[in-house]
Amino acid sequence: MNDTYLNFVNSPFGTRVARSLGLPKPEVLRRYRAGEPEFGGLVAIGAGREPRLLDPLADFVASIGVTSVAHESAGLWMPLAHRHNLMTGRFEPADSGSPARLAALLFDASGIEDSSQLEPLYAFFHDTLRSLGKCGRIVVLGRPPEACENPRQWTAQRALEGLTRSLGKEARRGATANLVYVAEGAGHRMEATLRFFLSPRSAYVSGQVVRIAAGGPLRINADTHADTDAGINADLPSPFDWRQPLANRRALVTGAARGIGAAIASVLAEQGAHVIGIDIASARDALEATLRPLNGTALAFDIAAPEAPAQIAAALDDQGVDIVVHNAGITKDKTIAKMTHAAWQSVIDINLSAQERIDDTLLAAGILRDGGRIIGVSSIGGIAGNAGQTNYATSKAGVIGRVESMAPRLRARGISINAVAPGFIETQMTAKMPLALREAGRRMNSLAQGGQPADVAQTIAWLAHPGSAGISGQVVRVCGQSLIGA
Repeated sequence: MNDTYLNFVNSPFGTRVARSLGLPKPEVLRRYRAGEPEFGGLVAIGAGREPRLLDPLADFVASIGVTSVAHESAGLWMPLAHRHNLMTGRFEPADSGSPARLAALLFDASGIEDSSQLEPLYAFFHDTLRSLGKCGRIVVLGRPPEACENPRQWTAQRALEGLTRSLGKEARRGATANLVYVAEGAGHRMEATLRFFLSPRSAYVSGQVVRIAAGGPLRINADTHADTDAGINADLPSPFDWRQPLANRRALVTGAARGIGAAIASVLAEQGAHVIGIDIASARDALEATLRPLNGTALAFDIAAPEAPAQIAAALDDQGVDIVVHNAGITKDKTIAKMTHAAWQSVIDINLSAQERIDDTLLAAGILRDGGRIIGVSSIGGIAGNAGQTNYATSKAGVIGRVESMAPRLRARGISINAVAPGFIETQMTAKMPLALREAGRRMNSLAQGGQPADVAQTIAWLAHPGSAGISGQVVRVCGQSLIGA
């Protein structure tokens, strides 16, 4: 859907009008486009006391081929960079006469153990934030507070959340800021997440906190050690094609005929997966039109029907499936006092209960293979609630509950389960909203605009990635750091 205001203030005439009247000017976000480079420019590196992730971070910087500049807080970076044969230099603040604009800011806060040790964060971002370019990226690395050895360390690591979310609101110009808590021994699992957060694929994801857990990788060889922070690609086969990370994987996507579901199918197929799309019989033509150019498989099933789980299991045959994306959902909005029982029940059944029944069947039969991924589509409504949507918000909060409760139960099989929670996404549904509500939904976030279906799809593809094995039981908002539910 077209955002008239965004387009206007980014036109030559509109830019002059916005400047003269002091109007907000949302940045046109840089999104992923096939054939265009994902990484480039200068990356500034900073660190706190006794940083513990700089070595795998150097591996990562080398793998994406960018030039790094070391802030004075990262005294260990220069010798480490030379050891890794990285292109590197010293950071010079923008007001010193250097014309360089930074593409990303990376800070290793993993060694901070006390609130008195937070000062290097101030020094780094005070010096670098003004040099961050349009659609720049900020990533802070820390340790999960709940795994810290003492209250002071927990306190200091938890403080990183307030810092990162504030940076996302201060950076402006289309920049994003996210926090990644990396457990001890999980440094080898960072690359897929860092690639996502530093690339155009995460254009509408900001202010998020992601935890990467330790644990033995699914692929073990003589060079792989699960309990070390070295060897950033230890979960992945070698060689590994980052352009086709889902090659030889099969992905099931419900509600795949249109909108966000069609975007999910397209992105997963682009990354190499064979997509099996499901939608209701009345959407069969649209479903086939979506799946045909992707060389996918279209299945016309009503997921709410009692026989649907068995039908889906039979259709997946003995090849099984590696990725299950629960995208199908409906809305039937009324205040609860005016809502019919049928409207309540159908929304709960399709948006939530059907997911439980399908997963139970696929897991029990081993059709969802070990090492697989389950990803549910929740909503900001499931986090914050919404007047006139008690049924919808209940179902979407239930999706979050499934993720939290199922993650530990699936760990032994190497299966991860996560959810995305979209905010205001430009779809046919949001196009029907009253103008005032639509504009409020677009502007009430740090990026001051709505997201695109591809933003949700790219986030799901990252969670489906074989390198995301350490991420489970989490909910990632795709909302431009919305003020709602913050």
